[in-house]
Formats: sequence, C-alpha cells, structure tokens
Amino acid sequence: MTDIPPIRIAHLYISPGHNFFGHHGQPAGDNPMLAQREIVCRAGRGIEGDRFLDFKTDYNGQITFFERETYDQLCAEFDVWDREPSVFRRNVITAGIGLAELYGREFEVQGVRFLGRGECAPCHWMNTAFHPGAEARLQGRGGLRAKILSDGVLRAEV
Repeated sequence: MTDIPPIRIAHLYISPGHNFFGHHGQPAGDNPMLAQREIVCRAGRGIEGDRFLDFKTDYNGQITFFERETYDQLCAEFDVWDREPSVFRRNVITAGIGLAELYGREFEVQGVRFLGRGECAPCHWMNTAFHPGAEARLQGRGGLRAKILSDGVLRAEV
C-alpha cells in the first residue's frame, strides 16, 4: 500500500435507492444523490445510508470511486457545465490518482482500508444522465468498485 500516492476526496455522495441498477428496459428512478461532508464506511457491508449497504454478502461494489480529473475532461470535451459529478452515481469523487492502478489492490484513504475490485463500468444511462456519447468516452474510466475492509469515516477535503 505504500507505493500508492495520497488519494484526496473532492466530493462524497450517498443515495437511498437505485436509479439505473436493476432498471434495464425501464425508466430510470428518481432517487437523489445526496452530497455529504462525511460518510461512514462499514467493513464488508457498505456505506451507512447508501443503497448498497448490506446489498449482498461479499459484494464487490460496497463503495464506488470516480476521478475528478475524468469528470473535468468530460465537461470540457462535451462543453457540459451544468452537471455535477454526482450524475455518475459514484460515492467518492477522488483527486490525484488514476483509479485503474487500484484494481485488485488493497489501499487506504483517510485511515479506511479498501480492496479495489475492478472497473465500475459505465452504462447506457450515462448518455442520458450526462451527455450523449458519455458511455463510450468512459470505457476504461468508469470508476472503481471496491470492498470496504475496515470501519471508518471519510471526509470531503478538496
């Protein structure tokens, strides 16, 4: 874990329900992404108040991460300035690290340990939530799905 650069947290979000997950072929839901100053992570369970808390035993997406840098690039590329990073429905918006380097690795953020399980793949809903073409541009950059290995609190800092 020592060769991983510090991970800064730009934004934190939770949602009480699913909008896209499990909605294939149906309209999207309308559950908001709620900005948080801090979130409580529960080892092996998820985030308090989030839709994936206790979703499944050993679930790979107990918490999700997304790069602020990717968000900024998409805003510039599509000239979209009226969407918050919450539209991607990831819990933690990071700054300062390429998340792909965390696939399959243990890492720590603000004293909380995680296991990166792989890409949080973009889906067709990204084209509606952000901009047409977003799903294709996010291939390989959709974020990181992770398991929570230790209890703790994450706080937005950037």
